[in-house]
Amino acid sequence: MVIIPIFLGVIGLAFGSFVGALVWRLHAGKDFVNDRSECEHCHHKLGPLDLIPLFSWLSLGGKCRYCKKPIGISAPLYELTMAALFVGSYYLWPYTMDTWQGNLVFGMWLIYLVGLMALFVYDLRYMLLPNVLVYPLIGVAIVESAFRLLVVQGMSPVDYFNYVLFGVIALGGLYWVLYTFSKGKWVGYGDVKLGIFMGIALGFQRSVLALVVANVIAFLIVLPGLLTGKLKRTSRVPFGPFLIAAFAIAFLVGDKLIDWYLHFIYLK
Repeated sequence: MVIIPIFLGVIGLAFGSFVGALVWRLHAGKDFVNDRSECEHCHHKLGPLDLIPLFSWLSLGGKCRYCKKPIGISAPLYELTMAALFVGSYYLWPYTMDTWQGNLVFGMWLIYLVGLMALFVYDLRYMLLPNVLVYPLIGVAIVESAFRLLVVQGMSPVDYFNYVLFGVIALGGLYWVLYTFSKGKWVGYGDVKLGIFMGIALGFQRSVLALVVANVIAFLIVLPGLLTGKLKRTSRVPFGPFLIAAFAIAFLVGDKLIDWYLHFIYLK
């Protein structure tokens, strides 16, 4: 049905706009529930016509309606990214959506995407994974993983619990060891908490896959920076965005990647 991807794209645009406002308000110490959006330059409160996702930015030429200063490309970028993630998730969804439990799990996945996008942007900008975003994600993951047991085939509750537990150990436990051993020099404590969330949501095998994928992405991005001199060995690079990108890959296509790998090894 074409109507569902279109609906998800529109909703994704709206939540992308929300992510931009959320990150700015959190960093500015404002109430992200009750405070109104405002221009970052002149602080004029924005009206309804200023808040239409993508359309407002395009119609104003990327400038504030009131002070005429550039808004920047980040606002439409967040909106388009969220729209792409919402629509892409629909086409790549690995579970059934024929039942209310399956639809509920998909709905909670969309909540993941909003929270993780906010974390991605915040860590990239400010080198921090705020508890106010991470802790709710952990809570949603506990609920979502419980409902996912109802749509996962061929796994008993005990096996599923162990699967999730070992996922938490594989990611959260590993990053806790790295954090403790290095006294916070190698990874931050926010990465530990993000690892706990990922372990709950992914389970063991996909957590291991996410760990590998995150390090591959980090290597591919950081190495050119080191070779060109844009980064130094002592440069601080936020690892949260790499983990978040790896999480999305592992959740949506992780089972297929694992099956492909096992098949490849078996043929070898």
